[in-house]
Amino acid sequence: MGSRLFAAQEVIVRREILDGREWMVYPVRVVEDTGDLLAVHLAQGTPLTFGTGPFRWGPHPWTAFEPYWRSEGVLQLQRPGDGYSVWARYCGGALSDWYVNFQEPMRRTERGFDTLDHELDLLIPADGSPYSWKDEDHFAERHRSGGFTDAEAAAVRGAAASVVELIERGAGWWEDWRDWRAPEHWAVPGAVPLGR
Repeated sequence: MGSRLFAAQEVIVRREILDGREWMVYPVRVVEDTGDLLAVHLAQGTPLTFGTGPFRWGPHPWTAFEPYWRSEGVLQLQRPGDGYSVWARYCGGALSDWYVNFQEPMRRTERGFDTLDHELDLLIPADGSPYSWKDEDHFAERHRSGGFTDAEAAAVRGAAASVVELIERGAGWWEDWRDWRAPEHWAVPGAVPLGR
């Protein structure tokens, strides 16, 4: 199950799974799927669907906002086995930074892929300025409070160390996507109901 490659421009589903249930779900459009890399686009205005009921981490923090992706669209790049994805973020259509989102390695499904955000993020400015960390305190508190086991926290730190090593060697594989932009004619996908 979930072993097929997705076609370019196909709309698939990205799900964050917490406690074995959908915590957040939204559609993305496939840019490229080689098996070694899945590149998808999250369009501005994409509807976000949040899971209901009790979660050990509480409701998704984005439920405090309108349930749509509000900033410019982003390109999300993920490779099998990596504990992170790299998002290209834009300002006025120009690449502003690479946003490294530490997360569970993606698990392909028939409809798309599943993961879970691990709080910690790293920002790499597109102009070559030094990288910086984001949400280190949230990650540390999630670990301290038992939201992450010691093994899970160690895996996130290991993934972070591997990305820093790539940056410091000038070996950021995501740089191959620096000039990519979403075609203007791509429509915003419709909402994805839970459990479908």
